Formats: sequence, C-alpha cells, structure tokens
Amino acid sequence: MLRKDQIIGKLKENHHRLADTVYGLSESDFLSAPAGKWTAGQQLDHIYLSLKPLTMALGLPKLAVKAFGSANRPSRDYDAVVAKYHEALANGGKAPSNFVPDPVSYQDKDTISAKLKANLDKLASNLDKYSEEDLDKYILPHPLLGKMTVREMLYFTIYHSEHHYKVALQNLGKH
Repeated sequence: MLRKDQIIGKLKENHHRLADTVYGLSESDFLSAPAGKWTAGQQLDHIYLSLKPLTMALGLPKLAVKAFGSANRPSRDYDAVVAKYHEALANGGKAPSNFVPDPVSYQDKDTISAKLKANLDKLASNLDKYSEEDLDKYILPHPLLGKMTVREMLYFTIYHSEHHYKVALQNLGKH
C-alpha cells in the first residue's frame, strides 16, 4: 500500500507529466487524433474533468463523505485497481458523458493545463484532513468501477492520468 505522501507524489508526477507533455506539443500534434479518438488536448481536458469531482468530494466535510458509506472490506492494492479498470474497459466501459471533453482548441492549452494543476494542488490540500486510516474507511462512487475506498480512488486517479498520457502518445505514433 502506498502511503498518503507517496500517493500525492505519484498524483503530481503523473498529472504534471501529462500536462507538460500535452502543453509542449505543436499545434498540429495537439489537434491531431485518429478517427473517432480524442486529441491530446481532449485527453488532458478529460483528466481535468475527472479530477474535478474527486477534488470537490474530498473538500467536503467528512460527515458528507460518510453519506456515501463506509468500507466493508480492505482497500485493494494499486495493481488490483488497475486490473479492475482494464476489465471494465475490456467489457466496453466508456467515459460517462459528463467526462467526455468538448473539442479543445490549441489556444485553450494554457487554461486547461493551469486548471488541471490548480485542481491537483487543491486535491493534495484536501487530502491533508484525511488520515491513512480514513483513506481506507471512506468510500466514493466511481461511475465505471462502482464504490471504491478513497485510497482506491486515488490509485485509480494515479493510473488514469498515466493511461491517458500513453493513449495521447500512442495516437500520435510516439509510444
């Protein structure tokens, strides 16, 4: 199990890598995508859209978070969360419509990058009020994976940004 400080470090590392990579793309690469796939800018916006509700949820008083319920099992480890996500994708799982990005212009890259990084900083700040035990006690709903402990949700969030980083590079033929 990763400790909270390690989780925060990995969240920042993966999200900054995605944001900085997409930010550094040429306009043609930023806007390029195979038919039916998201552009690199949309990949970045999707990660921002999916980070926002987690940041908001963890900013609520714990009493409000407790309304989602309490864990009735130990948290899964990182690899088990990743495997569950891959299984959901293999079974046709897709991002719900509220997490599907609109078209993103090259001029939007500053704004999206800044919003993502600010949201990430806020998430890290919101985690200050959570103990290691709290990460395994409180649960949150995930639109594709169901109820997850906060720790599992954070593991997913670490992997999710890595996944979309790889997809963005793969779509550009760079990975």
